[in-house]
Amino acid sequence: MIMSNNKKYGKTKLACYLGFVTQAISANFAPLLFITFHKEYGVSFSQLALISVVFYVTQLIVDLACVRIADKIGYRACIVVSEVTSAVGLAGLAFAPELFSNKLAGILTCVVIYAVGSGLIEVLCSPIIEACPFENKSKMMSLLHSFYCWGAVGVIVGSTVFFNVFGMANWRILACIWALIPLFNVFNFSTCPIEPIVEEGKGLKMTQLLKMKKFWVFIILMISAGASEVTMAQWASAFVESALNVPKAWGDLAGPCGFAVFMGLARVLYGKFGEKIDLTIFMIISGTLCFASYLLTALANIPVMGLIGCMACGFSVGIMWPGSISITSKAIPTGGTAMFALLALAGDVGGTVGPAVVGNVSQLADNNLKSGVLAGIGFPLVLIVCVFLARRMDKRLAK
Repeated sequence: MIMSNNKKYGKTKLACYLGFVTQAISANFAPLLFITFHKEYGVSFSQLALISVVFYVTQLIVDLACVRIADKIGYRACIVVSEVTSAVGLAGLAFAPELFSNKLAGILTCVVIYAVGSGLIEVLCSPIIEACPFENKSKMMSLLHSFYCWGAVGVIVGSTVFFNVFGMANWRILACIWALIPLFNVFNFSTCPIEPIVEEGKGLKMTQLLKMKKFWVFIILMISAGASEVTMAQWASAFVESALNVPKAWGDLAGPCGFAVFMGLARVLYGKFGEKIDLTIFMIISGTLCFASYLLTALANIPVMGLIGCMACGFSVGIMWPGSISITSKAIPTGGTAMFALLALAGDVGGTVGPAVVGNVSQLADNNLKSGVLAGIGFPLVLIVCVFLARRMDKRLAK
């Protein structure tokens, strides 16, 4: 039966895997072009910061809007739109700036378009996999989310190789090449089997979820998971370069790239051996390792130890985001689209607040990034507390 399900839903898995790869391309490609945009279009550094802000704010808006839209027009239509908008937005980067007198407006227009796709992917791919009749849902969820990591590594390494071989002047060609992945995935999502996450009319509404006390534990869990992951991911490059004095090229490979590789590795390992491990215990161990990693990264006086801390942090946060979704899905099986949208929103809030905390603390500490990173130890501690509370609630229900 399990092998039959794997075969039947193989295309569904492939489509969702490529969906997360698409999301990684959307999140990581434009930042690689910041200096190019600055030199070619005269976009200032303060204006360049708007690219990331607009991307994540658009995702937050889509997270909320998706609750109503997905249930009204259906998952298939929404997820196909996610791939179309991702392809249009990425390819548009090659042409849109030339169509606007204000080049930044052209870039941001494309960012909004592919951020809509990224937001839809973030909300919908997890419940699509959750609805498939696989035996170990948390294992499948972990494998699914590992593809964001491999997508991030692929776009960073692939773009670096392309620029070194063909030159930065050909970046527009690469934008169109990356757009081919979501374009191909339109076909996959149009034809793969997609099951309803809950029976029609039986999914909880957003207001019902927000009135549940236990749901707020899962919201805080998701915020802390997002903060623990994105804080180190966002600051790794700058931290390695400025605080550890490692050359940028090597620092980016050992820092952000190493972080993503180890995060993906953790998700693959849990995906392979997940049925043998209690997810909540694994989450507590991961939170403890994450706490230790932030400490090591911030306090290490030897650069190699700081890099080890950064990569260990990648491994420790690997299970946090997909694990939080799996724990919540098990506790509230009728959560439906609203639950997945609110969890995605909470994760994005954590991913917005966490890096901001590090940046502000660093500034207050006379631009000392080590002090900023040290402030990040609070996020995994909150996560550990929330997982303990989730375990207690689960044991109460089991009695």
